[in-house]
Amino acid sequence: QLQLVESGGGLVQPGGSLRLSCRAPDVTLDYYTIAWFRQAPGKEREGVSCINSSGSSTNYADSVKGRFTISRDNAKNTVYLQMNNLKPEDTAVYYCAAALMPIQSMCSSGGNGMNYWGKGTLVIVSS
Repeated sequence: QLQLVESGGGLVQPGGSLRLSCRAPDVTLDYYTIAWFRQAPGKEREGVSCINSSGSSTNYADSVKGRFTISRDNAKNTVYLQMNNLKPEDTAVYYCAAALMPIQSMCSSGGNGMNYWGKGTLVIVSS
């Protein structure tokens, strides 16, 4: 079964930056729409950003627009989430997921119907 592997999380001060990576060691991601979700303690899972298979279309939650950028390098079989101007409310476990569905469906899915998930990477924004 295809598994995704996230990396790049850590502890950062408010206003700082991190870049998360999502890769699939065993299978190509070329045909999949990819999404980043996050879940903070005691809160529901939240969709953060989505990108279509070619990288030509992206979508962001209002809470991260202008601060986060999703991108993909299909040659490296990797999707990235560049997070700038991080805020304490961005603290969460971040997960990537892959699905064979249109980007709009992916971003409104709430994480339901995904083909594959990673195990998550923890981001803590604190001074």
